[in-house]
Amino acid sequence: MDLLKFITAGSVDDGKSTLIGRLLYDSKSILIDQMEAIEKQSRNKENGEIDLALLTDGLRAEREQGITIDVAYKYFSTPKRKFIIADAPGHIQYTRNMVTGASNSDLAIILIDARQGVVEQTRRHSIIASLLKIPHIVVAVNKMDLVDFSQDVYNNIVIDYSNVASQLGLKDVTYIPISALNGDNIVDKGENLSWYDGSPLLAFLEQVEVEEDINHIDARFPVQYVIRPQTDDLHDYRGYAGKIVSGVYKKGDKVVVQPSGFESTISAIEVGGKEVEEAFAPQSAILHLADDVDVSRGDTIVPADNQPNVDNEIDVLLCWMATKPLKAGNKYFLQINSRVVKSVVKEIEYRLDVNSLEKDDSISSANLNDVVKARIKTASPIVFDKYSNLRENGGAILIDETSLVTVGACMIQ
Repeated sequence: MDLLKFITAGSVDDGKSTLIGRLLYDSKSILIDQMEAIEKQSRNKENGEIDLALLTDGLRAEREQGITIDVAYKYFSTPKRKFIIADAPGHIQYTRNMVTGASNSDLAIILIDARQGVVEQTRRHSIIASLLKIPHIVVAVNKMDLVDFSQDVYNNIVIDYSNVASQLGLKDVTYIPISALNGDNIVDKGENLSWYDGSPLLAFLEQVEVEEDINHIDARFPVQYVIRPQTDDLHDYRGYAGKIVSGVYKKGDKVVVQPSGFESTISAIEVGGKEVEEAFAPQSAILHLADDVDVSRGDTIVPADNQPNVDNEIDVLLCWMATKPLKAGNKYFLQINSRVVKSVVKEIEYRLDVNSLEKDDSISSANLNDVVKARIKTASPIVFDKYSNLRENGGAILIDETSLVTVGACMIQ
């Protein structure tokens, strides 16, 4: 059974909590004790219905107390697929949280209140989705019950958002009218939306193709661990363990170990403790090389005829996640996959307005939640691809050298 990772985004009171609650409730992914607690808290409602938003209200209470909120992950499954929902706050002051949740997502559900249409928050969430190259976008037009399930209202929103999608280069966009509160078009269509001829939301989530999003051309294998048992039975055993983030590796392939540039040939491949002829993303594997070359954690094994970039200076689009400002000259650890190197921020070129995509080149520092274009120099070369070409090898993080806290998320340009 495969896995779909998706994030939900929407303006305040667009119904995000109710939508997540509805998906968990209708897929029977709520524990009995949770259900009993929600039923007790829902008794004050006039109609006696269960308040599904209570499933995510724990986060809301923390926000009201001023507690820093990270991304909350909700897990559920159906007979057809497993799901992980990244539930990030939608307010502008939580840009860093949405970036965190969206960076590993296959799909984003952008909620729009049918009464409000496309608003500034809608555009901001869409811009972040486009910057992070999320492959699939679902525009869920919610609260259709409050506009009498009007097809005209829905069609006008589709037209408005299509213009946004076109401007941002969003390619795979699906529109679904829903009422999360009533359950219309979440699991079943319902009579109120008989004019809609597409799939309900959950059915679409179950069938959207994500395997095609995996890059099986540009093979990249960051080494996470060097295995040397040095026992009598395995005296000469040397394997390089890691996860294939993209591409396919076959026994006999000519490869290069970057950033050193050492050349060799794959002599054997192990997956799940068994020797195989080939392995592919996103499998975890152990590669064996024919030559006794120096390979360490953080190195990347790549095909000899398909090389990534190797450099110690990179341009990045960076979302700043710390309260202490980012300034040119600041030093951090930079991590890309399993490689960690010392680095320095050489220059901050401009700040990007995530509401309008306008560039402000008059700045000298970046504050919490700012998205900036910066140049970073590393103490030793790193192996990378442009984020727009290969997300799996084009994303990096900055880590504070003292606290070891992640302070920045980078998209290599």
